[in-house]
Amino acid sequence: MKNNMKVLAMLLFGAMGLNSCDSSENGSSSERVATTEVEEAVVQAPEFNPDSAYFFVDRQVAFGPRVPNTAEHYKTGEWLIETLRGYGAEVQVQAFQAKAFDGTMLNLRNIIGTINPNATKRVLLAAHWDTRPFADKDDKDQNKPIEGANDGGSGVGVLLEIARTIQAAEQKPGIGIDIIFFDGEDYGRPDNSDHPYMQDDWCLGSQYWSKNKHTPNYKANYGILLDMVGAENAKFAREGTSMQYARNIVDKVWRAGNRIGYSDYFKYVNAPAITDDHYYVNTVGGIRMIDIIEYNMANQDDYFGHYHHRHTDTMDIISKNTLKAVGQTVLHVLYNE
Repeated sequence: MKNNMKVLAMLLFGAMGLNSCDSSENGSSSERVATTEVEEAVVQAPEFNPDSAYFFVDRQVAFGPRVPNTAEHYKTGEWLIETLRGYGAEVQVQAFQAKAFDGTMLNLRNIIGTINPNATKRVLLAAHWDTRPFADKDDKDQNKPIEGANDGGSGVGVLLEIARTIQAAEQKPGIGIDIIFFDGEDYGRPDNSDHPYMQDDWCLGSQYWSKNKHTPNYKANYGILLDMVGAENAKFAREGTSMQYARNIVDKVWRAGNRIGYSDYFKYVNAPAITDDHYYVNTVGGIRMIDIIEYNMANQDDYFGHYHHRHTDTMDIISKNTLKAVGQTVLHVLYNE
């Protein structure tokens, strides 16, 4: 259903004694002219269910830490494949190996779900599904893996709920949607590691996909990456890599979030560039992609939150309100393409 937003008109009239004029060399003048600002008609997106998204996050955490080469990681991947197929997506699995910074050979899988495969116009949605194999920012048990409710789990949970919502909705978005769960994002070298620096040791799944797309000559109009999108009172600044490669997409998404009532989350604040999966999709894959990621410029102790790469990244910090803000905003964007 289409609803027309109210038309906002601002008329600026030239009036004697109230208007300033610029005189040109030939003596003519230019006056302020009437301008009209019109809000585009928008499509009403279906309701994003935060309870369902929360369940999807909790279900991942229940498997245990999703560290590559573990049984928990494998079982989670099988569940993701089955769940995407259950919501009508055509699923492809990219199985590959990549060497970690410490020499460990990781068995990884990128999981890709395609919705409306025949559509020419496509939007790529992504999140990583693996979790950090160590809690290198914590004060204790640094060598034990984290649960990754927010860092990994939240983005996947939102995308699964988007897939479920679209399948259940009577009206579908008029575009194709590809959902990619990248593997091996969080196996990067800790800052305090004795291992030598290794370039590009993070984001192994997105690096592989960007060089080996699941469909030959695959193209998308743009992409949206979700990372750490579930914590209570999360703030999403406009991240630097996103602004560099896809500023118009940042503008589109932030306008949508603010338009539908989530200005407390989508802040018009610029943040430094970070290395995340979107960096490789932009620079290697050639697809403009932005990153919706918690980056609170007011929290100078840790911009990513006090739970980042710590054992406190559990379901206790996950907020249904935050999941709703992100999920509803992305749905709004998809339905208004």
